[in-house]
Amino acid sequence: MDNRHHTKTLPAQLGAPAYVAAWRSKALVVGAIFSVIAVILGFLSGDGWSHFLRAWLVGLMMTFGFAVGGQALLMVQYLSGGKWGLLVRRPLEAMSRTLPLTFLYFLPIAIFGVTFKKLYLWAQYADAVSALKQHLISQEQAHAIIYKKSMLNPVSFWAASIFCFLIWFLFDYLLNKWSMQRDADPLPNVPYWQKKFENISGPGVVIYSILLTVCAILWVMSLDPTWYSTVYGLQFLVGQGYGVLALVILTLVGLSDAEPIKTIFRVTEQHDLGKLCFAFTMLNIYLAFSAFLIIWSGNSPEEIPWYLDRIRGGWGVIATLDVIFHWLIPFSLLLSASLKRIKGRLVVVCCIMIFARCWDTFWLIEPNFADARRNLHFSVGILEYCAVPVALIAFWMAYYFTQLTKRPLVAVNDPHLAEILEPEHAHA
Repeated sequence: MDNRHHTKTLPAQLGAPAYVAAWRSKALVVGAIFSVIAVILGFLSGDGWSHFLRAWLVGLMMTFGFAVGGQALLMVQYLSGGKWGLLVRRPLEAMSRTLPLTFLYFLPIAIFGVTFKKLYLWAQYADAVSALKQHLISQEQAHAIIYKKSMLNPVSFWAASIFCFLIWFLFDYLLNKWSMQRDADPLPNVPYWQKKFENISGPGVVIYSILLTVCAILWVMSLDPTWYSTVYGLQFLVGQGYGVLALVILTLVGLSDAEPIKTIFRVTEQHDLGKLCFAFTMLNIYLAFSAFLIIWSGNSPEEIPWYLDRIRGGWGVIATLDVIFHWLIPFSLLLSASLKRIKGRLVVVCCIMIFARCWDTFWLIEPNFADARRNLHFSVGILEYCAVPVALIAFWMAYYFTQLTKRPLVAVNDPHLAEILEPEHAHA
């Protein structure tokens, strides 16, 4: 039986529903409340705002992951094609346009963490020889700072970071500009636009991978100058895809109560997005476990301290919960085909995934510092890891919701539009 006469049509109004403004207002309120809490905790901690700055770095890496990861997944979609791209394109474009706010979040890390030497060991003790003689740093730390000085210095940190942001700003500008131009084209040439987006997305994904590795090394891995890992940047890359997909699904489920997403968000595409989440979860497990297994089997005294710092002294609890939140729960739940088809259950999994990204980032950052290394202890400063990232993420979400309202939620000249409007039983 031919079911094509049941094909749906897009509504006249393609903008975001009115309740997105309510989401933005709630996000701003949450951001304001937690900002006040974070500042109060900063004064009470008495550590010279050290934990405040560390927690700020967690918030930066989370929002940076959404902004740049959204751009990267957008380019991957242009290269891979498929109907799912019609659903995720506008949310991903909105994420990519939050990069200016992410850059503002970066400035305190660069200014206070590097220029004023409050975060990075290599910035605090640029003269490693003198610091070693005064027993301020270990011999391993001094050797690492001296050996990596060409990269780990304030000038290189600022120059490399600004260069990365400029390149990402350029890709954001072109991808968002061409997307609107294609929508405005009265007689769109499908092969022309497809080739145009593929030509920028192919090199763009490669450039993104390289620049992300640079930023991951400078902003996070260099917190411990003695540590190095060739897979570090790739772990952040996969982690960004993991978090971005979860946020995209949450956005689409929230928007699916109203038009136009209600018309095009079919169970088939929802299930496909759930399978993508499952794929990123497995890749995340593979990379993290492989890195651990190689270092554990090698048992090198130059490498194992990084893991020992994050397992001993109470940190084993955090590491175990990281495995449970980050991999075990999402992996087990996403094995179910029926769960990926039920919006409410998929939303729960995506919320766990985003929380797990925050938890994992905390586990990566905090044990780099002498007061926390192999010494998990409760303090006012630790509470700032709850308040500061929540405030930064809330303000970022408000800006993200603002960007969602600036464009139609459906790309009307997408070649898959007619196909996604067909009833789900029209194709096998």
